[in-house]
Amino acid sequence: MARKKATRRRPRSFKLLNALESLTYAEILTRGITGGGITSFITGQGDLMSSSVFDTSSGTYLDEVSGAGEISLSDLISSPSLATSQMAMNLQTNIIPMAVGAATTAITFNVGKRLLRRPINNINANLMRPLLGSGIKL
Repeated sequence: MARKKATRRRPRSFKLLNALESLTYAEILTRGITGGGITSFITGQGDLMSSSVFDTSSGTYLDEVSGAGEISLSDLISSPSLATSQMAMNLQTNIIPMAVGAATTAITFNVGKRLLRRPINNINANLMRPLLGSGIKL
């Protein structure tokens, strides 16, 4: 008779350190791709525009992009092709610093969790569980 595979259960708690680590990764990605943080991406003003400028030395028109320092959500909605191309250029420019930042974050959180295992368990047992219940942990 075939053995039945045990079903895996989801963890029943929300861990604050894991949420903070995820937020750090999101901040690294948004700063590298859009040029600003998460809050500036969501709440930033839509100022991305493209204009043609005549270059007298070559006798041709050049496309000039203004407001590309920080891409916001309203920029992405108002002119998606221009915002996407600017985000792709930012990604190509910042891929190495983003990778280093992500690797540093992963190492820091792993080492920090291991070094602080006993204080974290103490906080979870004596503060988090009595005050917030068993659903939220540090």
